[in-house]
Amino acid sequence: MTSRYLNHVRAIAAAAIAVFAIPLAPSAYAQDAAAPVAEAAAAPAEAAPPAEAAPPADALAAPSLEQRVEDIEAYMNNANRPTAAAGVDSMVKGPGPGHNAWQMVATALVIFMTLPGLALFYGGLVRRKNVLSVLAQCLGIACLVTPLWWLCGYSLSFGAGNAYIGDFAYALFKGVEPGVTGAGYYWISDSMWAMFQLSFAIITPALIVGAIAERMKFTAVMVFVLIWMFAVYFPFAHMVWSVTGLMCGPLNPEASIKAIDFAGGTVVHMTSGWSALVLCLILGKRKGLGKESMAPHSMVLCMVGTGMLWVGWYGFNAGSALGADAIASNAFTTTTLAAATAGLAWALIEWIFKGKPSVLGFCSGIIAGLVVITPGCGFVTPTSAVIMGVLAGVIPFLAVAYLKSILGYDDALDTFGIHGVGGTLGAILTGIFADEKVNSVVAGLKDGLLMEQFKAVALTIVWSVVATAIIAYLIKFTIGLRATPEVEETGLDLSEHGEVGYEQ
Repeated sequence: MTSRYLNHVRAIAAAAIAVFAIPLAPSAYAQDAAAPVAEAAAAPAEAAPPAEAAPPADALAAPSLEQRVEDIEAYMNNANRPTAAAGVDSMVKGPGPGHNAWQMVATALVIFMTLPGLALFYGGLVRRKNVLSVLAQCLGIACLVTPLWWLCGYSLSFGAGNAYIGDFAYALFKGVEPGVTGAGYYWISDSMWAMFQLSFAIITPALIVGAIAERMKFTAVMVFVLIWMFAVYFPFAHMVWSVTGLMCGPLNPEASIKAIDFAGGTVVHMTSGWSALVLCLILGKRKGLGKESMAPHSMVLCMVGTGMLWVGWYGFNAGSALGADAIASNAFTTTTLAAATAGLAWALIEWIFKGKPSVLGFCSGIIAGLVVITPGCGFVTPTSAVIMGVLAGVIPFLAVAYLKSILGYDDALDTFGIHGVGGTLGAILTGIFADEKVNSVVAGLKDGLLMEQFKAVALTIVWSVVATAIIAYLIKFTIGLRATPEVEETGLDLSEHGEVGYEQ
């Protein structure tokens, strides 16, 4: 019986090893095998702690049958392979097919969020004469940030550096190889990890476009984004998701602020939302605001864009688990519940106060729910997600419907009301609802977590506001921020791009 059993085990192990592949190091928020993949990459999961240098391949001993089977079990559990710790040669090399495939899909989904999701969502909300300007800004940002990420952005975000910023160790993607694992997580290619993080770097500055729509020059937008990436995005991606980061509670034992952020509440939504508020204040109100109609030109495009954003958000949140495992499943579930609940809550409030539930209300609520759940999707239970969804439908609604008019700023497409307020709310609620039963990463950070979240929120607001103000005034007094009154009257499409969105 024993001989027969071992023959079966060998056959199964050999077949599995031929199909699977195993990586080396863990990513930022991920947990160990037993627990759902942890926050590992939470919204940009973080870079895994550096693995110990392995001896030359020819010096490694051959793994035993038990070690080979353990490697396969580690793959199934999205955990580090035992052979790596034992110092023996693994028969399962490189990225793991299933986890790596999910990471490719997740990356494509996040890029899909910007192009075409965000472009259509914002494009539908502006007037006909400015629809192409919004599309051009989204396209321009994607095409600017991508080579910048290759040049030095990835390295500044995830290089060791110091507590605030990385270094140039990975400039020009030096050492970022498709067949190597460990930079992001055990089973995903280092190249896919870099691309996944790129998708976050693209959409974050694109969110700012909503606040300054219909009046900021295209050249000013591009220059602003270029400087803002160095002044805000790269430092925050490093501080929150790097193993040496100032606010990376799960990965950095020396972190001054031991906060958690699964998929980008601070890094993506708060930085873009608060920067958007400052930029629209400095830019000034749109010409004719309050005197002529500024109604969305196509709620059809807006709704379609919302649907694309919702679908793409699964890559954003579930993809931040860095593997197709239980944490990813939890993030998928909580994302769905929060989005739908917030959409319903926003529409109901409109129905009560305005007499009708608008399509725009549903769309705004859904996006607010997605924003609020983002930092906690891999840490909170489904029930907590519903509660967060209700709050996401109420508080951002109040910011959009009342705070904006009280303070008098022209946040054209409500970037601050939804992303700034929603991102801040989500970061705080994550500190309240994070549950170690969902993600074991929470266990060692639960005590005092809410206060740590408040510290992270405060730093994010101050840094984003100050940096954006400096950049905006620098551009204003050099090349200028705003289009001329004549260009605003004609429309940015024709004046800045020589095209129109619709033939008359």
